[in-house]
Amino acid sequence: MQTRLGYHFRTDDLLALALTHRSAEKNHNQRLEFLGDAVLGFVVAEALYQRFPDAPEGDLSQLRAALVNRETLAGLARELDLGGLLVLGQGERKSGGHQRDSILCDAMEAVLGAIYLDGGADACRGCILKLLQDHMEHNPADGSSKDAKTRLQELMQAGGHALPDYQVVAIRGEEHEQEFEVSCSIALLDQRSSGIGRTRRLAEQQAASQALRLLQHAQTQDKNK
Repeated sequence: MQTRLGYHFRTDDLLALALTHRSAEKNHNQRLEFLGDAVLGFVVAEALYQRFPDAPEGDLSQLRAALVNRETLAGLARELDLGGLLVLGQGERKSGGHQRDSILCDAMEAVLGAIYLDGGADACRGCILKLLQDHMEHNPADGSSKDAKTRLQELMQAGGHALPDYQVVAIRGEEHEQEFEVSCSIALLDQRSSGIGRTRRLAEQQAASQALRLLQHAQTQDKNK
């Protein structure tokens, strides 16, 4: 998990605390969650401010809300396989707490809080930007804070078509430097689009972006006929 995260803890107790749910121990991760949430909000706001110098406050706030939410953070936790590392009480274990979005989101924030205490602000900032790299590709100036996968899915649903089908074509490299190649198939295109990225999620985003470009190109050609 630390390899995927790109950060190795000097104080193992901090990481253990970050992965301990309140149902399991008297000493749990809620204070670290509080800290991580604050650091995450600041780092994302700073990154968006610098990345999109012409975007108005409303667009930046909308994009930050799309980045810092339960679904996104739970997804990041799943990419890191945090669920299998969580220390939960018996009741939460039996009810599937390892996969519950709320618990995964809280644990992800707690881990970020632990990184901040263990390695400092710069280390925490680096981890956050690495984790959210593919989510921050979108420029809010185009009027939408939705990423390519979401836009493609909504386009398919609006037309009554099947959802995009993503398939991993290849995984290359060592575990700490893996590269994923993903293909995407949609009903509106005869060819599959493809994407390559550091994570499967990033590769899927790239494949979705290519599919959207192909669709736009096809629509332009139809208009010119």
